[in-house]
Amino acid sequence: MLDLKMLQKNPALLEKALKDRHSPLKVEEFLQLDAKRRERVSKVEQLKSALNSASAEVAQAKRQGLDASARIAELGELSATIKALDAETQQATQAVYDWLLHVPNIPDASVPIGLDERDNPVVRVVGTPKTFSFPVREHGEIGQSLGGFDFERAARLSGSRFVVLKDWAARLDRALINFFLDQHTKEEDYQEINPPAIVNSTTMTGTGQLPKFEEDLFRLRESDLYLIPTAEVPLTNLHAGETLEEADLPRAYCAATPCFRSEAGSAGKDTRGIIRMHQFNKVEMVRFATPETSFDELERMTGHACHLLDLLGLPYRVISLCTGDLGFGACKTYDVEVWLPAQKTYREISSCSNCGDFQARRAGIRYKPKSGKARFCHTLNGSGLPTGRTIAALLENGQNEDGSVDLPPILAPYMDGLCHISPK
Repeated sequence: MLDLKMLQKNPALLEKALKDRHSPLKVEEFLQLDAKRRERVSKVEQLKSALNSASAEVAQAKRQGLDASARIAELGELSATIKALDAETQQATQAVYDWLLHVPNIPDASVPIGLDERDNPVVRVVGTPKTFSFPVREHGEIGQSLGGFDFERAARLSGSRFVVLKDWAARLDRALINFFLDQHTKEEDYQEINPPAIVNSTTMTGTGQLPKFEEDLFRLRESDLYLIPTAEVPLTNLHAGETLEEADLPRAYCAATPCFRSEAGSAGKDTRGIIRMHQFNKVEMVRFATPETSFDELERMTGHACHLLDLLGLPYRVISLCTGDLGFGACKTYDVEVWLPAQKTYREISSCSNCGDFQARRAGIRYKPKSGKARFCHTLNGSGLPTGRTIAALLENGQNEDGSVDLPPILAPYMDGLCHISPK
């Protein structure tokens, strides 16, 4: 959520941000709602001042033994008017709040202006895609032929966009989770958390999933509970309503959880393989930082995601999202895209974002500087990494002409020494 006072002082900043993001929202809507709220607040304050003065007059009249019945009747009418106007003021204030809940974050000045993903500049390319002397197969076909993917039984169990992982694939999924967590907790500064995978609407609102993206979520029937789309939600809200000490920042958490997404509006996209699923496992990174250090922390977090791909020997590139492709809560985002030979293109495998104080305002997450008043933290989140897309990249990049697949040696300790998957 954006700072109300800042928007009141500088509506032009919001107007430019909405234009750069190609948002349908109009700053005039905010100005009208806020003007109505201000008018109600001002009127209530005037009437309450008049009520206080009149009450003092009645008290004085009583002390002097004068008849104050008429003035007392006026006080009753004035109180009733104030009560009704108070209700209108609350409604006007709520209308401003509800509108702000749908407003995306303001892009940082360093974010490139653009319409969509075609305008995202490439920051760097790492690794050279392998040249194959045979027709490459896509990961879904490879996984099925090696007995690791079972889409048919998954469809009977749950429907489309689900997969049953078997044998080596199930082990590989578990191995990747342990490998990612070990890197984050042993080689980097993350504390591992095992959070709930079901959270309430307040938690979802704190990180920006609600109210705007409700159709993308799985909600438990007749309850205020939702399945998490990513561990960003519970990890960021661990400190909702709290004030941290500046000395404790940056603070970093990671978690491996199942993720659940309805993929509303994605009909026809990535229907083959395990790229876009309703349920998948992912290791998430979340960091809390001061405003002065958050963009350095973004570079650091993006480096952590990239390092995993370096260790796995997978070619990838890093792109900077333009204003038109930027996520709702982010003020700056780097996407890390891994090379998929069968598609002959790079596909997103991690998205690392600095949300500034956008989420912290919604969730009430502050820190106490060494001097001065408490300030809102800056929050960051990133994938580190999703196992499904990592498996897809490993299968496609490690495939051999005989149908087998070579796995990176670094995973051998997590796979009981298995580095080569052969057809049975």
